Amino acid sequence: MDESTEKATLGGGCFWCLEAVFQELEGVLHVESGYTGGHVDNPTYRQICTGTTGHAEVVRLEYDPSVVDFRTILEVFFATHDPTTLNRQGADTGTQYRSAIFAHDPTQRSIAEQLIAELTADQLFDAPIVTEVSDLPEYYGAEGYHQNYYRDNTQQGYCQAVISPKLAKFRQRFASRLRHG
Repeated sequence: MDESTEKATLGGGCFWCLEAVFQELEGVLHVESGYTGGHVDNPTYRQICTGTTGHAEVVRLEYDPSVVDFRTILEVFFATHDPTTLNRQGADTGTQYRSAIFAHDPTQRSIAEQLIAELTADQLFDAPIVTEVSDLPEYYGAEGYHQNYYRDNTQQGYCQAVISPKLAKFRQRFASRLRHG
C-alpha cells in the first residue's frame, strides 16, 4: 500500500459476494478475501466454517480516497448485503457471516457509526441494523482459491444464484461509480 491509498475491512456474509462487488467499484485498487475478529492465529477456511474461531469472513480493500471515499464504500456495503440479520446472510448462518465494519482508525469508526445512525433514523431497513463496528484486530488473507472467486467461477451454482443477482443490483444502483476498463 502506498501513502496515497487507504484500506477498509468489511464483513457482510460470504466474502465472495463482497469481493465481486468491490472489484467493480471505481477507486478500489485491490480486494482480498480474508478473516478477522477471532481468537485463532492463521485460521484456515475449514476452521472458519465451524464457527468456533470467532472470525468473520471479510474483504480487505485498498482504495484511492481521491476517487472513492470511505463513506461511499460503506454506502455500497449497506446496499449489497442485509445488515439486519444477526450472524446470517441468506442461507449462510454462523458468526463467520456477521455484518461487520473493522475500522482501521478512529475516523473510519466515526464515519461508520454516523452512517449507521443516519440509516437507522431514515428507517431504510425494516429491522434494526446489527452491523458490528469495531477496531481492526489481526487480519489474515484467505487461501488462494478464495481470491477472485466469482471471476474464476461465474458458472458455479452459488455464483449464479447468489452473487450474480447482488452484482446486478449493485451495477444498477451504482452505475455512475463502476470501474471503467
